[in-house]
Formats: sequence, structure tokens, C-alpha cells
Amino acid sequence: MSTNPKGVFALPQLIDFQQGSVVSRTLIDRDAGTVTLFAFSEGEGLSEHTAPYDALVQILEGEAEITISDQEYELAAGESIIMPANEPHALRATSDFKMLLTMIKG
Repeated sequence: MSTNPKGVFALPQLIDFQQGSVVSRTLIDRDAGTVTLFAFSEGEGLSEHTAPYDALVQILEGEAEITISDQEYELAAGESIIMPANEPHALRATSDFKMLLTMIKG
């Protein structure tokens, strides 16, 4: 079964929160890049890491703290940030939050 929704859809409705967890759903996975939905319960996050590609984070619901190269950013629903390739970054849910991650591999 395809993970791609058909027709018109609302991104936040395609993924649900799970207490104490990070949930993800890949919508597009191509050689050129990926588009993935995430749902983080409050307090959950991703530890510092790097990626070889630029990534665009769009906050769909809730709030998160994103750190890029030791600079902290507080983001809320409707806001976005670019995480540049090869720069260390991490994130933590300051409330339950959902995000769309678009990674460009070219």
C-alpha cells in the first residue's frame, strides 16, 4: 500500500501523537529528496546530529526548540527554518508538535 495520500489532504491529520514517542511517516522518498511528517510528544526530540543535505522544517502544530550550530530557535505552528547541510542540529518538543521535514539531496 502506498504511503502517499490521494487528492486533497490536511498534513496534520495524516499522523497522530503517541505519548513518549516520536512518530514519522514518509510521504515522498526519491533520489532527489524526501518529505516526511513527524509527530513529537512533549519532551521528546532528536539528539544533535548532522546530515549531508539541506533540510526545511515546517512546524504544523505546537512548539519546538531547534538548535543549529549552537544557536537556539523557538518555533511555533506556521513557522519554518532551514537546517543547512553538514551543520550540527537537534530538536526538542516544548509541547506536542508536528512538523514536515523536506530534505533536498541535490
